Amino acid sequence: MTTIYHNPKCSTSRTVLALLRAAGEDPQVIDYLKTPPDRETVRRMVADAGLALRQAIRTKGTPYDELGLADESLTDEQLLDAIEAHPILLNRPFVVTSRGTRLARPAETVFEIMDNPPAAV
Repeated sequence: MTTIYHNPKCSTSRTVLALLRAAGEDPQVIDYLKTPPDRETVRRMVADAGLALRQAIRTKGTPYDELGLADESLTDEQLLDAIEAHPILLNRPFVVTSRGTRLARPAETVFEIMDNPPAAV
């Protein structure tokens, strides 16, 4: 089962969803702003994608600056608290497949975990 944590207002997220569908995938689409993943799911996705939590935080168009999240002394637990309170802080789209998890930015990153990625051009 493929799952995409999706924001329909995000062009990259829409592109990744289209790439998945074009490859014959029928992903479970979770609008993560309406149905945010819990902190353990966020922690697992970020780790499975090989990222540090800070790498999964969106800074533009979010309350990142207002919340002082650039402060390097903040712990992962504090960052998770912020993501839990403001799901828009979680960068997108995260895609989870049987082959792995990726923050699909750029969109083509999703090819790494697709069963049937498009042929190289």
